[in-house]
Amino acid sequence: QVQLVESGGGLVQAGGSLRLSCAASGRTFSSGSMGWFRQAPGKEREFVAAINWRGGSAYYGESVKGRFTISRDNAKNTVYLQMNSLKPEDTAVYYCAASRSGSYYAGRGYDYWGQGTQVTVSS
Repeated sequence: QVQLVESGGGLVQAGGSLRLSCAASGRTFSSGSMGWFRQAPGKEREFVAAINWRGGSAYYGESVKGRFTISRDNAKNTVYLQMNSLKPEDTAVYYCAASRSGSYYAGRGYDYWGQGTQVTVSS
């Protein structure tokens, strides 16, 4: 079984930056993918970014392209989300997820989820 723990959320002003981390324990990620999703109050869960564990191919939601960067450290079983040029509409709870099958865009393709970390961007 896999446990995912997010960290790095907080309150920032518009235009600022945050770096989220997601540490996985209970297994090693030799394949599959890891991703970030977010959910704001009253809104559907939204795909943010994903990365293939082996090859490192990255995928992004349209709303964050050019501003967010996903990366991973295989040795640490950790995935990161560098968020730059933050906007108030980025405010949400951000969730880390892991997929055994290597899914990217759909939340249903992920097998494990973290507890979430709050990101709040003030205007």
